[in-house]
Amino acid sequence: MNTSLPCIALAGPTASGKTAGALAIATALAAQQQPVEIISVDSALVYRGMDVGTAKPSPDELVAVPHHLIDIRDPLHAYSAAEFVQDATRLVAEIRARGAIPLLVGGTMLYFKALFDGIDDMPAADPVVRARLEAQAAEQGWPALHAELARVDPVTAARLAPADSQRIQRALEVWQVSGQPLSSFHKAKDAVLGSALVAPEHFFTLEPDNRAWLHQRIAQRFDAMLHADLIDEVRHLRARGDLHPDLPSMRCVGYRQVWQALDTQANLPEGAPLNIASLREQGIAATRQLAKRQITWLRSMPQRRVLACDQSDALALLVTAVLHSLERS
Repeated sequence: MNTSLPCIALAGPTASGKTAGALAIATALAAQQQPVEIISVDSALVYRGMDVGTAKPSPDELVAVPHHLIDIRDPLHAYSAAEFVQDATRLVAEIRARGAIPLLVGGTMLYFKALFDGIDDMPAADPVVRARLEAQAAEQGWPALHAELARVDPVTAARLAPADSQRIQRALEVWQVSGQPLSSFHKAKDAVLGSALVAPEHFFTLEPDNRAWLHQRIAQRFDAMLHADLIDEVRHLRARGDLHPDLPSMRCVGYRQVWQALDTQANLPEGAPLNIASLREQGIAATRQLAKRQITWLRSMPQRRVLACDQSDALALLVTAVLHSLERS
């Protein structure tokens, strides 16, 4: 393995232009006879059959630059941060061995944090505890469980929205099973990769100076997803019969809202139309909340090099910054 080859990371909130930025970096380095392979850092892109709602790179984009950790899981099966760290570590070594530069790209900040800071082995899922928490949430609501989490694990609760049922449930499950807060499992030392893999000067983020710009992009992208038959994609997933809305895959932003809208339609008189306007409003609102959480995560990573994604020449500035960082390394 050629460990002298750097590893680049590009993070950012949803709709910030990460895919375009990654391809621009790869194109610029290819012009210098330096191949690049992209490792996806995205908890939704791992799922097969979920293309529209995840804004998965197009077939042409996937062919233009080798991509990894895309379409590696059936939506029925979860993919953990620990599995990501294991897979990404292996891929970085393999890519370097081929003489290429690994480029980690995505918006799942938990994956980045686990990669940089390490993660201990957490307790396995406990069906009994999970069912008890589901029943409690059905009776009291997820905001009430979020308040409970704030009492036992304020660090984790502070980064979760009160309606983020999947992560609230997992954090409370870990607490009840182990007696330790989830935040205690995220190690601040003995990093698995850390700066030995991605040096601070090679960790770039795309963040907007004007949040309204990102909100507009989010709305435009959700509209594009609806136009590209996101609803039909979710209908096809529902028709399988083995998926349900509590799976991590179906809790992904966009999929959850479409699933709920289809459930609502199913309870209406036969022939009642789907409320597209309400679905659109809920989908955009949920995506904006996701972006807000992603930006909060990013601000906890002081080593990052921030580039304004809402500048007209953002891609050119990103490529220039990456090339300069590589020249100095």
